[in-house]
Amino acid sequence: MRVWDITKLSLRMFKAHTMRTLLTVLGMSVGISAIMFLVSFGYGLQRTLLEKITTSDALASIDVSVGKEGGQKKLDQEAIDTLKTIPNVSDVVPVLEVPGQGKFPTLNLDVNVVSSQVGFLKGEGLKIVEGRFFDKNETTGLVISEGVAKIFTDPYADLIGQTVTLTLFPASEVPGKSLTYNPPANYQIVGIVAGENNSVYTSLSSLTNFPLVSYSKVKVKGTSADVIDPMRLQIEEKGFVASSISETIDQANKVFRAVQIVLMVFGMIALVVSAIGMFNTMTITLLERTEEIGIMKSIGASRSNISVMFVMESTLMGFLGATGGVLIGFIEGQIINFLLNIVATRFGGTAVNLFYSPLWFVSAIVIFGAFVGFSTGVFPARKASKIDALDALRYK
Repeated sequence: MRVWDITKLSLRMFKAHTMRTLLTVLGMSVGISAIMFLVSFGYGLQRTLLEKITTSDALASIDVSVGKEGGQKKLDQEAIDTLKTIPNVSDVVPVLEVPGQGKFPTLNLDVNVVSSQVGFLKGEGLKIVEGRFFDKNETTGLVISEGVAKIFTDPYADLIGQTVTLTLFPASEVPGKSLTYNPPANYQIVGIVAGENNSVYTSLSSLTNFPLVSYSKVKVKGTSADVIDPMRLQIEEKGFVASSISETIDQANKVFRAVQIVLMVFGMIALVVSAIGMFNTMTITLLERTEEIGIMKSIGASRSNISVMFVMESTLMGFLGATGGVLIGFIEGQIINFLLNIVATRFGGTAVNLFYSPLWFVSAIVIFGAFVGFSTGVFPARKASKIDALDALRYK
């Protein structure tokens, strides 16, 4: 028999038993949609979390500090020059973090003053919610956190351009002695970043004649995220303490992989029930078409023709069920995501996409659904191919 003839015989199920076939396909769709919905939820949570805590610059950066026993005692210019000699280091950005007080137009506020280069702000994963970062050569630009901005009753946009005077309280080399430092120029708010801490960010170049003892930390940037691990080892060999957000990302990915596996197991339970229903449908189909099989064999159909017909029928149902399941799972995810975002925005939160389905995952689900259909048709196909033609013609 020709392939086209076998295909037409396989498609007869939609005409002869339309309702039963559609219900079987729907059952498979429900199982596949459960996997699609749950695993997409896992991927969506993973992507949303990683987007919130990191940027591409942060993934290629290492935070360097002191404190290692027997290691470096200070983060000064000598330490920075040492770090620059490490291979694959593209930039070394010092960071100075000191307590201070900000004199805003309407009140005075205790703040944590972080002074560095604009590259540090991007490498730290800070996200602008209003305004912009200060420029490379801009010494009077000031970026404040949302925690500071929320103290004022003005909308965020009204804070942009306001003048702020800072007073810093740096550490002294003499124990017990307190110092006060006033930057030579007033600052102007140019941007607001996400964050609940009371922090303000300034350019390090604005602190002329600052009584520096040691930088708080140093941000070391690599040429790419792939060189971070060997860079961290070499930094630690030179007596520094090194840490990177990539370590946190790796741990988070491991946790999410475990969550995705658990969610997939729950979805597989629904799929197993659907597969049992499909197997039952194919078994009933075999009993109903026993006489038809006898006629086909009498006019020259081979055992392989009979097997292919049944396997093609079950595979087609599995493929249609998987395709329908992907569609149903996607629609379910969009509806749930829409409702959750309505609730989140109503309570002051931001809208996020909690469901994400990579193309490879969708393709794998469709192929897997077709494979499940193929598997449920193998046993009925083998049994059908072994039926004796005379016994099948006498079957009632």
